[in-house]
Amino acid sequence: MGGPHSVALFVFHVLCVLLTLSEAGSQNTTACARPCPANSSCVRDTFCRCAPGFSPSSGETFTNFFGSCDDINECGPPLTVSCGKLADCQNTEGGYYCMCSPGYELISGATMFKNESENTCRDMDECSSGQHQCHNSTICVNTVGSYTCHCRQGWVPKPGFQDKQMGTICEEISFPTWTAPPEIKSQSLSGFFERVQKMSIDFKSAFPQETIQYLIMSLDDLLKTPGDLEALDLSSRHHTATYLFSGLEQILRTLAKAMSEGSFIYHSPGDTELSLMVQKQGNGNITVGQSQARMLLDWAVAAGAEKSGPTVVGILSSPNMQKLLANASLDLDSEKQTELEEIYESPVRGAQLRLLSAVNLVFLSNTNTDKLNSKVTFTFSHPWEMPGTRKELICAFWRNDSNRRGYWATSGCQTLGSGNGSTTCQCNHLSSFAILMAHYDVEGSRTTVHLHLCICLFVGSTIFLAGIENEGGQVGLRCRLVAAMLHYCFLAAFCWMSLEGVELYFLVVRVFQGQGLRKRWLCLIGYGVPLFIVAVSAAIKSQGYGRPQYCWLDHANGFLWSFLGPVTFIVLCNAVIFVITVWKLTQKFSEINPDIKKLKKARVLTITAIAQLFVLGCTWVFGLFLFDQRSWVLCYTFSILNSLQGLFLFVLYCLLNKKVREEYRRWACMVTRNKYSEFATSTSGSGSSQSQTQALRPSESGM
Repeated sequence: MGGPHSVALFVFHVLCVLLTLSEAGSQNTTACARPCPANSSCVRDTFCRCAPGFSPSSGETFTNFFGSCDDINECGPPLTVSCGKLADCQNTEGGYYCMCSPGYELISGATMFKNESENTCRDMDECSSGQHQCHNSTICVNTVGSYTCHCRQGWVPKPGFQDKQMGTICEEISFPTWTAPPEIKSQSLSGFFERVQKMSIDFKSAFPQETIQYLIMSLDDLLKTPGDLEALDLSSRHHTATYLFSGLEQILRTLAKAMSEGSFIYHSPGDTELSLMVQKQGNGNITVGQSQARMLLDWAVAAGAEKSGPTVVGILSSPNMQKLLANASLDLDSEKQTELEEIYESPVRGAQLRLLSAVNLVFLSNTNTDKLNSKVTFTFSHPWEMPGTRKELICAFWRNDSNRRGYWATSGCQTLGSGNGSTTCQCNHLSSFAILMAHYDVEGSRTTVHLHLCICLFVGSTIFLAGIENEGGQVGLRCRLVAAMLHYCFLAAFCWMSLEGVELYFLVVRVFQGQGLRKRWLCLIGYGVPLFIVAVSAAIKSQGYGRPQYCWLDHANGFLWSFLGPVTFIVLCNAVIFVITVWKLTQKFSEINPDIKKLKKARVLTITAIAQLFVLGCTWVFGLFLFDQRSWVLCYTFSILNSLQGLFLFVLYCLLNKKVREEYRRWACMVTRNKYSEFATSTSGSGSSQSQTQALRPSESGM
């Protein structure tokens, strides 16, 4: 088989191989005397070259003693490779690889690839593949490259969480707790809240619309047949209305969040209308409404600072709420009060109210609505009525007071215009709104003075014409009574003339327009002072009333001064006021328009001065100089001037008063409109607003 010869041959071959390897190692050592740095290889002699994916610190080749090789970042700038869309480059030591971006995967299921030609990245459905971390109270919704966790319908984010986030946690919407107010004793109200409790028990968050409809129908039943609610006192009824408003707002806002996105309108058999808009996100202006009310607002106002859950905007219009709100008071804001007092030139002590529109409960997701960042515009439908003297259409809202009752208020709201059976308002806050016809209670001090002055002059003149002559020549009871009545009536007329002077002083000199004396003080002075003088005069000398020829005061023993004394004092005071008035008017004319023509200025001033002479009774001064009855010039002058006092009152306060002329014109238009109503056309909102404003403007004379 082999033998010693074969063994010797095998040993020889082994030695040859070892010798060859030994020579090869000796040759390499000779080519690169020192080893090359990491990530490089020897080229020849003492030169080394970096491996692919690495770059030398200097030159393409370098000596093995000084050089080094650094990794090339193929994925960093400047980008030298491309992985394609929806993929990211990942650098490695001496190379790179590509991976699909988070939320995407290769069709093949592989995790990496080398170049763009191998890119098959597509969106990964984390929801269907189970690769999501949504809480079991939410629903996973796949998005491009990711996913979000949405609350289920009828669920809302828990406090501290937001919807549509990966870590969202939700809770089921529950029917808010709402019980009857303990301080209101009413079987009808208790029955309503028993139905509310049943709704709370049967409520299912997946079907909020059915609960809302049942709630509105129950409210209609309560308001249409209030039963013993109508027997409650006014304060309790208004407190009940306030309680219903706040509870309905909370419940409707909560139940609306359980609804799916979109609009919802419900018209109940009792004519109550609900309009809802539920939306996850929004921007810009939106309009919400139905046949009885519409609202325009900024979506940011509706959402407010609330970031969790859908945004809700709603209007509930109830025409059946009027029974609970009957005889409610009106609180005018200071600006409106000042405006009305400037218009009517008298204090305004509230108003008689009549509800024209449905009561409209407005609610949003935003609960901080006392002061909004931008105003909300409303349009409310109502039967059309023509505004008139001391009457106007106003936008009012229901406000709670400290005793949890309520009243109508106007602060923060303004009426933009009316027409075509609707009124447009704008407010900087939200509440329950309605359109009211307000008939203002104007305490017209100057009008009161004018009226009673005319009454006294009329009664005094009538008595004078009917009974001044004493035909029998004997001073009897009739003559004394006529004299006493003339004494009282003319003294009363002069007292009212003095009050004219006082009102004129407040109006022109102190510029407190409409801030004169109260009506009770005017009547007390106008009728009480002359009554006191006549009573004292009759008690001292009753025989002083009546003369043989005329039923007037007797000249004997100075009894006539019981009339002349007060008259002289009043005429002198009014004369001083007259001078001051003319002086102040002269200054005002020059301040208002210094370039006014002198002739026009003089004409206006002259007419005003002459009119005030008669109104203040200054022409009666001619009677003080009638010492001799044979002075015909003074007699005729006195008689003519004072007989024209009534005529000047009519000219000044009727013919020259713009408000009176407009009232005459309004009544004429109403008569014409009734006669030719078949030809009448509806006016625009702006036109109606303009006519309403003109009807309320003050007279230009200022007197």
